[in-house]
Parts: sequence; structure tokens; C-alpha cells
Amino acid sequence: MPKVLSYLGLDYGTRRIGVAQGQSLLRTATPLATLSARDGIPDWKALDALIATWQPSALVVGVPLHLDGQASEMTTRAQKFVRRLQARYHVPVHTVDERLTSEEAQWQRDERGCSRAGLDAEAAAILLESYLRELA
Repeated sequence: MPKVLSYLGLDYGTRRIGVAQGQSLLRTATPLATLSARDGIPDWKALDALIATWQPSALVVGVPLHLDGQASEMTTRAQKFVRRLQARYHVPVHTVDERLTSEEAQWQRDERGCSRAGLDAEAAAILLESYLRELA
């Protein structure tokens, strides 16, 4: 039987960072929280607490690209965030293309009649599930 791995997915932003939890067995993810950030720097204490609680095998960070696949300033900032996570938590940090995940999350929330609250965590769940599907 394959080992079940747990993951935290992070939808990086300069003001908010969405967080989702997922696992490799069912390849599903659940929105957890939206952390505040100041100029892309997360609330480290809040993120430390989530890492301690969920003890993920790895982290998955969405890297934003332009629709044509070209890097942007946010791509560079997300990659810097990835390096900070690796240095701080000493777990593997994987990246996934997150183009249009926020739009997909907003569409899903609109379909359910939900407010904007929780949008970033839902985007994190979408990008984490995308990564987990690629593991198959």
C-alpha cells in the first residue's frame, strides 16, 4: 500500500496567502485559512502554527505567470517566497502553475452564492489539487 503524503498548498499574494490542506491518497484538497501578508511577507507565526498542526510532507506554492506563460514580477516574488519556505521549514517545496486559479475559485464561489471571503484559501485548494492530479 502506498504511503499517504500530506501537503499544504499556498496561494501566494502580497496582501493575502491562501492555505489549503491535501493528501496524496484521494488527491483532494480542502481550503484551510487565509493568512495576512505585508508586501508579500506572511504572518510567519500563523504559518508556523499551520505547519506544526498539519506536519506536511511537502508544500506546494502556486507560481503566477502571464497567460502567455511569461514570468512577471509576481513570479519572481513567489519564487523568493519558495526559497524562504525551504530555508524555514526544511521540507520539499514544489511549485505549480497557478494561472487562473483565483478566477476559477471566484467562479465556484459565485455558483454557490458565497462571498469573497475565503477566496484565497479556495484558490490554494484548486492549485494543490492540480498538483496532486499531476502525481498520478
